[in-house]
Amino acid sequence: MVGIEELRRPGGYAVQTLAVAACYYTAARLGLLRELTVEGATVTPIWPPTGVAVAALLILGLGCWPGITLGAFFSVLSLTTPGADVLVILFGNTAAPVCAALLLRRAGFRTGLSRLRDGLALVFLAALGAMLISATFGVGLLVLNGSLPGHSFWPVWLAWWVGDAMGVLIVTPLLLLLHDARRPLPLGRWKEATALAVVACAVVPFAVYSSLSMLFLVYPLIIWAALRFQLVGSVLCALLTSVVATVAATDGVGAFAELSRIEVMLKLQAFNGAMALTALLLSAVITEQRNTRRSVERACQELAEVLEHLTAGEAPPPRPPSDADDAGNPDGRSRPTGAP
Repeated sequence: MVGIEELRRPGGYAVQTLAVAACYYTAARLGLLRELTVEGATVTPIWPPTGVAVAALLILGLGCWPGITLGAFFSVLSLTTPGADVLVILFGNTAAPVCAALLLRRAGFRTGLSRLRDGLALVFLAALGAMLISATFGVGLLVLNGSLPGHSFWPVWLAWWVGDAMGVLIVTPLLLLLHDARRPLPLGRWKEATALAVVACAVVPFAVYSSLSMLFLVYPLIIWAALRFQLVGSVLCALLTSVVATVAATDGVGAFAELSRIEVMLKLQAFNGAMALTALLLSAVITEQRNTRRSVERACQELAEVLEHLTAGEAPPPRPPSDADDAGNPDGRSRPTGAP
C-alpha cells in the first residue's frame, strides 16, 4: 500500500489512478465472459467492476475516482467505438460508486465489516441504493438513442441494476477482507478450511447442474462457512457459487434448463442475491457477537484485576487502551490510506 505522503505526489497519484483503472478494466473483462440477453440488450449477471470501484474508494479515498472513469472508458472502448453519449455511461459508472462510498462514510461504515450495521449499510446503501444511478443512466441512454425500445426499459433496467449490485455484494467484501488481512489461519483451522473447500467444490456443481433444481443445498455450506470462518469463508463460498451458477445459467443447463431468457435472469439474480445477502449479513452478525463476547470477557478480566489490587491495598493498574477509545474517529477506525 502506498503511503499517504507518497500518493500526494503527482507521480504517486498517477500510479494509483492507473492501478485503479487497470483493476477496473480487468474486472470488466472477467464480467463480460458471461452474458445474458434481455429484451435484445446484453447484460452481465454479475458486474465485478462496481465492486472494485467501491472497494478502491473505501480504501484509497474519493480521490481515486479518475481511475474508475478511465477504467470504464477503456471497458467501453473494448466493446464499441464510443461517441459523445459515452460521457453519460462514464458519468453513471463513476457517480454510482462515489455515491456508495459517500453514503457508507456518512453511515460510519467500517471496512472490517465487524458489525451488523456495516453489512446492512453495504447492502442497502451501496449495493441496492447507489447502483440505481448507473442502471438508470445506462438504460435511459439506450432508450433515448433508440438502441432499446421504451417498453423494454424496466426488464433491462432490472437486470443492469441487479448485476451492478451483485458486484458490490460479492466483490467489495472480498477486496476489503484482503486489504484488512493481518495473519493467516492457525494450522488446525486449515484442516477444516480444506475440508470446507473440498465439500463446496463437490456440492456446488452438483446443486447447480442437477436437473432437480437443488440450489438450496448451498445454504448449509454458507452457514458452515459463516459460523467457522466468518466473512472470509462465507464470501468465498458465495463467490464460488455465483460463478458456477452464472456459467450454468448462461449455458442454459442444470437448474436453468428449459427456461426463457427472462426466467433465467430472474432465477439467477434472485438466487445470487439471496445467497450473497445470507452470507454477508449472517457473517456480520456472528462477527459482532464474537466481538461483543470478547469485550465483555476483557472487561470482566480488568474488573477482577482492579478488585484484586484494591483488596491488597494497592493502586489499580492503568487501563490499557482499546479500540473503543478512539474518540477522534466517530466510526471507530483509522482513516483509509489516501482519504482526503
